[in-house]
Parts: sequence; structure tokens; C-alpha cells
Amino acid sequence: MFKTAITEMFSIKYPIICGAMMWLCKPKFCAAISNAGGMGNLTAGNYETEEEFRDAIRETRKLTDQPFMVNITLLPSLRITPAHHQMYIHVCAEEKVAGIEFSGTPVDKASGMEAIEMLKKAGVKLFHKVGAVRHALHAQHVGYDGIYAAGIEEGGHPLNDDVTTMVLTPRIVDSVRIPVVTVGGIADGRSLAAALVLGAQGVMMASRFVATKECEVHDNIKQELLKRQEYETKIFGKSIGLQGRALKSKVIDEVCTIEERGGGFEELIPLLSGQRIKDAWEKGDVDYAPLMVGQSIGLIHDIPTCRELLDRMAREAVEHLAKASQWVQ
Repeated sequence: MFKTAITEMFSIKYPIICGAMMWLCKPKFCAAISNAGGMGNLTAGNYETEEEFRDAIRETRKLTDQPFMVNITLLPSLRITPAHHQMYIHVCAEEKVAGIEFSGTPVDKASGMEAIEMLKKAGVKLFHKVGAVRHALHAQHVGYDGIYAAGIEEGGHPLNDDVTTMVLTPRIVDSVRIPVVTVGGIADGRSLAAALVLGAQGVMMASRFVATKECEVHDNIKQELLKRQEYETKIFGKSIGLQGRALKSKVIDEVCTIEERGGGFEELIPLLSGQRIKDAWEKGDVDYAPLMVGQSIGLIHDIPTCRELLDRMAREAVEHLAKASQWVQ
């Protein structure tokens, strides 16, 4: 049904990739998405030791014979250090994972060109999540295999250039020679079809996957995503150089109040800690920690299995592309 640079690169059924989600993207969930025809995500930041991380890769492989992505986020963290980043990279090379989604600092600057050379020698496909053409050009120059073009609509940490998916995807497609994956605002077949028309070879989504049966998060969170609309997320963190988008909540209001009066990193970090977010996912308290979801929550209306979701998205994309073609004479 689909034949794009992404489906061909990884020999997958659908050009749909799961994005990184701290505490959620673990082996069972990752494998469920890959088994459904997309590409699951194993988020390296969930693991603090080499043994834990390597075991997670191997456990995922026991649950699926399909490829999956590993995310390595190269951003400042109190828990994950540059030594962790080096460990993640070496393990991925040794385990010959299918692909890595890097976000944050380019890996050549964080870990040196030798890291890229080692991964490419191991056959690992490298993608960098960017929000600007200049960063996409850098990734292409140093040898990445593809680009995630992340619009401001995305949850997590969109670039503070604040460019929308509708503009960013074609700008990057026109600027690089490597495959582009659209990120931000993707949640159904229409948005998949739109990304393909814009020139993307696939899509990456995360928020939509939270509201699936296999995602191990408290049901309160899933039900909250069904209720919330596209305007119910908020940008925060600009004042400390770590822009994020999360669900509107009491804690996000508190964060923004601190920023407005000039409060710094030391005052904000207790509210933004990874442990706090982990507790919120597990206990279902949407007001306790930032839940990093994007504007695509406005397109979430049910809680299907991963297979039901991907099959439906593929079917809808084909239908919408065919419908649009009828309007051109």
C-alpha cells in the first residue's frame, strides 16, 4: 500500500514511527507498534545502566522481529549525563539497532564524528529531530540518513524558531537530499496524507500513541486526552532556553508564573523533574507534572489498539489522497 523511502529503508508496512516518550517507550509498547506495521520506539533515557539498556533492546527483540527506533536525547539533564549518552551510542552500535532518533544537540558536537562513524559502520540509520532548515543541512552534511522535521505543534521540546509543520516540512524537503519525516500535528490518516503531499517520506507521532490500549499509562491520562482540545496545550521554558509544550495544567500554570516573575532554573527544575513526570503517568494526576503532549490531542477521539490505529490511519490516508485527486481535472 505504501512505498516510501522510509518503508523501503526499514522494510516496514507503514511509514509511521513512534516518537520518544520518557517512561512510556519501553519494550512491550515498542514491540506492539512494530508488530502493527509501524516502527516502535525504545527511549534510552528510561535506562541508567548499560546492563538495563542492553537488556531492554534484547527484550524488545524477543517480542518483535520487526525493526524499531531508539531515541537518544542530547539535552541538559540532572539524571542523564554525557557519560550516559556515550554509553547509549556504544550499545546501539554493538547491538546494531535499526535506527536512532537523536534530539537536542547534534551527535557530532556532543560525542564527536567518531560516534557517527561507529554507528554507520554498524549499519545503524541516523535521524535527527530538527525545527529549522539550518539544522537539517548540518545533519545532512555530517552524514545522517534522514531528518525529523518537527513543527511547533509537537509535544516535548519544539525548537524556539516556532515554525509550523505546514511550512517546515516542505522547506526542509526542498533543502536536503535525504528523507524527511514529518513531526507535529500527526494523529490520523488525514494528517499522514497531508505530510506525504508536503513531501515527507513518513510521519512520527507520540501523543496519539499514548491513547492506545498497549500504552502503559494510567487510564486517567488517556481519558484526559480524549476530553482535551487542540488549544489546551501550552509553551513553557523559553526563559531557561528549554522550550517545551505540555498539556495545560496547574503545574504548567505554576511554571509559567515563575517564569513571568523572573524565576530561574533552580526554582523550576523541581516542577519539571523526570521523576515527577513518571509519577504523574503512573498515578494519573494530570496536574502534578508536565505531560508533554502536542496540539494533535484535538484529533484523538478513542483508545484503539496500536494495530487498529495504524491500519485505520493507512486506510484513511489512501481514501483522502484518492478524494483529493478527484478535485484536480
